[in-house]
Amino acid sequence: MSNKNHLGHTAKKRFGQNFLHDDAVISRIVDAIDPSAGENLVEIGPGLGALTEPVIERAGDISVVELDRDLAHRLRHHPFIAKHLTIHETDALKFDFSSLATEKQLRVFGNLPYNISTPLIFHLLSFKDCIKDMHFMLQKEVVNRMAAGPDCKAYGRLSIMSQYFCQVMPVMEIGPEAFQPPPKVDSAIVRLIPHKEITYPAKDVKWLERVTREAFNQRRKTIRNSFKKLISVEQLQELGINPGLRPENLSLRDYIDVANYLTDNPPAL
Repeated sequence: MSNKNHLGHTAKKRFGQNFLHDDAVISRIVDAIDPSAGENLVEIGPGLGALTEPVIERAGDISVVELDRDLAHRLRHHPFIAKHLTIHETDALKFDFSSLATEKQLRVFGNLPYNISTPLIFHLLSFKDCIKDMHFMLQKEVVNRMAAGPDCKAYGRLSIMSQYFCQVMPVMEIGPEAFQPPPKVDSAIVRLIPHKEITYPAKDVKWLERVTREAFNQRRKTIRNSFKKLISVEQLQELGINPGLRPENLSLRDYIDVANYLTDNPPAL
């Protein structure tokens, strides 16, 4: 079942649609996901079914979340795969993924629309306890940011929050020619495996989100400046953190230390 034929569907800019059409690339992605029968598989944004069909061939029934009404309608009437699909016609950003969890954890995958990929990943991380793993096609730059360590330009809030919740594993890179229409950027597949146990937990994740946001909103400033409403220079020094560093010089553990300090000693507003 080839996906070369788009059956007259035009990619919609507002949904950030770029459809995979290279069979060799599709095959490698499905191999990376490695689906099998009986698993609780969930695809986000199945589009024209480029990944959906070969995953169903290996795994049988799957759930899909699709916002585009035309595409959801097409999937409902697809001659090969309709009977294997449970279609949730809704916005993945607002969807309660825990509603799909059974005794089997979710295996989530998809070619994510680039315009919502970061907020969608943050949304999914809030359901991490019912997710076994995630495989996403993203902009290569986003995957680089998720996997980046301290002291480099790509390192930022997405790196810290992704790595706090998950093991982040870049799997493969994909050029624009594998898509129709070709995007203006390179893509990559990332595998995210939520940590069963977080070895060094934040007492309150909301504080971890807040300190990373405050830091990287002004990444050129030193943390003495970006944190000045939250924590004093002396308090940073007590935590063993040099206030003259920039946000990209702090490790995940440093951010957790600041978040935990602020959980116990919230700043007076």
